Amino acid sequence: MSVDNKEVSSVQAAKGSAHNDTSAFNLVRQDNGIAHLVMDVVNDTMNTLKAEFTQQAADVLDEIRSDPTITGIVLCSGKEDSFIAGADIKMIDDCQSAQEVAALSQQGQKILFEIEQLNIPVVAAIHGACLGGGLELAMACHARICSDSTKTALGLPEVQLGLLPGGGGTQRLPKLVGVQKALDMMLTGKQLRAKQALKVGLVNDVVPHSILIATAEKMALTGSFKNNKVFKSSAINKFLEGTSVGRNIVYKQATKGVLAKTKGNYPAPINIIECVKVGMEQSSSKGYSIEAKHFSELAMSNVSAQLRNLFFATTAMKKEQGIADVLPLKITKTAVLGGGLMGGGIAFVIATKAKMPVRIKDIAHQGISHAIKYSYDLLVKKVKRRFIRDSEMQKQLSMITGTVDYSGFKDVDIVVEAVFENLELKQNMVAEVEQQTKLTTVFASNTSSLPIGKIALKALRPENVIGLHYFSPVDKMPLVEIIPHDKTSDQTISTTVAFAKKQGKTPIVVKDKAGFYVNRILAPYMNEAAILLLAGEPIDKLDKALVNFGFPVGPMQLLDEVGIDVGAKIGPILQADLGERFAAPAAFDNLLADGRLGKKSNKGFYLYNKEASKGFLNQLKKKGKQVDASVYSLLNVNPVGHLSADEIAKRCVYMMLNEAARCVDEGIVRNARDGDIGAIFGIGFPPFLGGPLRYIDKIGAAKLVEQLTHLSQQHGERYTPCNALISMAEKGECYY
Repeated sequence: MSVDNKEVSSVQAAKGSAHNDTSAFNLVRQDNGIAHLVMDVVNDTMNTLKAEFTQQAADVLDEIRSDPTITGIVLCSGKEDSFIAGADIKMIDDCQSAQEVAALSQQGQKILFEIEQLNIPVVAAIHGACLGGGLELAMACHARICSDSTKTALGLPEVQLGLLPGGGGTQRLPKLVGVQKALDMMLTGKQLRAKQALKVGLVNDVVPHSILIATAEKMALTGSFKNNKVFKSSAINKFLEGTSVGRNIVYKQATKGVLAKTKGNYPAPINIIECVKVGMEQSSSKGYSIEAKHFSELAMSNVSAQLRNLFFATTAMKKEQGIADVLPLKITKTAVLGGGLMGGGIAFVIATKAKMPVRIKDIAHQGISHAIKYSYDLLVKKVKRRFIRDSEMQKQLSMITGTVDYSGFKDVDIVVEAVFENLELKQNMVAEVEQQTKLTTVFASNTSSLPIGKIALKALRPENVIGLHYFSPVDKMPLVEIIPHDKTSDQTISTTVAFAKKQGKTPIVVKDKAGFYVNRILAPYMNEAAILLLAGEPIDKLDKALVNFGFPVGPMQLLDEVGIDVGAKIGPILQADLGERFAAPAAFDNLLADGRLGKKSNKGFYLYNKEASKGFLNQLKKKGKQVDASVYSLLNVNPVGHLSADEIAKRCVYMMLNEAARCVDEGIVRNARDGDIGAIFGIGFPPFLGGPLRYIDKIGAAKLVEQLTHLSQQHGERYTPCNALISMAEKGECYY
């Protein structure tokens, strides 16, 4: 049975249990001696742990200890589809000092220790999200049982906010699932499904939701818990988990892996490893103490502050409509034009994330089969990893159908166009779709550079035409740009924003000007990297400098991934509309003449063919991608390089900052928040810096103007600081 509010109140009425209307914790006594400890945060849709609950929890624990008729506890949620989603992040944000945060952590640790020390069995009955502080609370119970629902997920995602589990999570998790699995979970923030949690020993049993509470009661009555510790099975695992020498190898490897990934930009993962090590190798009390210390220091760090800002910004965006007070049209049927890589990716997210039927139209049957295969390949991976069942895969695949004419288009609500970047072709698509669909059907173009106003120029219903720019690969990239032109209706904007959110995307509404926002701020950054390459900076040195700065990949590797030809197409469009600072170096034409399109043609700045894997010893020496040295002679470059990594990063990034400031000033993005989210989710701007506009605030407008002016004197007027920055510097203003 599900524990909803109705059930709780009826049980209370029957038992005569006193219900405290303001407390998040209430005891509901059963006839069999078991009491349900129900967490239900008043007036909230989800349970989150707040500082004021400490006293409420202490009171309810006193009540349990003083009642000899209670023989066991089942901890459960009063919310329909979630257990506890974690701690309230605002609580940490409100703290003024590390001491305050440490006190919060210690209070949490103390309450959970008291639950652990109860002399009657305590069983957590988990259904839905059990994350962060929610999982820490569940781990303090004597056993855990969870529902087999797809909504059930267990994890400690604190690292994603630049924090670590501060309620004893770093100490309890390794003892339950082993050091290796615990580090894997805490260092990545990954969530486990019910079956995975059972396999690693995090929960004692998995049952259907309908019998969750009854089974938990049974466990609490008998006090006998199945234990699924499977991590000590093999000899190597016994050595790595069961000996201090073995565990030290695990800590060293984890540290090495973390530093390779984070380049030292994120302190939380290293702190997590230390907390686990102290708890396992010294004592639990020392482990808890260092956990509270590191938790408080991290909470006060700039890195965590920026990651929390990002969390608050995306949470606020989820609640916003495209245009305030304008409701979206209901979308039930969709279509995609073009069965290429983008079309296939868009169809996949519509069918699997938005759970809507999607019709793909292509001029050839081969295009349709390619697009459907794209979804099939991704879903097969999910089945193999046991994320979904085969039956679920078939159900999702059946949502995608194809056609070479417009059959099935009569009643679609939105058509997403993903054909070649050709203005005339896109204009023809608008005209054809208008003939084949309803008067209200939205036409959304996934163009990366063509103005939407021009695409809509010949439309009979220009108010229905809008830009919906996805990023590649569509299934992984969280951002979409939504681009209304001057005749797009407010309802079309709201409808497209709602449609993007249904696919799990974060949409930003941007102005219809060349390059929109993301490609516009990316182009000067990429051009600067190209200029530095032509001045003799080696390809791998350029990329390494920007990866160490915090980008997921360097500019040269990014150009290979996106396609050198794609970059070449966008450049002239931006240059024509926005001026000479967008001019790409002419020498890059040599790359296209040589057929170097990047990864897709197995020929770019890096080696992608068999040449890359020649020579085993060579491979051992050179980790990662190998540069294709023949590029240098093609560009007539002698790759000696004389700039420091800091100088390289500064020159590329400052071009992006200057352009981002221009975009806010011109209203290309609605505000600095959208500009920062667009850069982080669309380009991979380092999240720990908060985005280009928060980074401008950190440097200070006056200092940035001074440095840009100096760079423009040295390297040319493309560095000239924009008027918006000059004005901010004069007035001492900042974005936030």
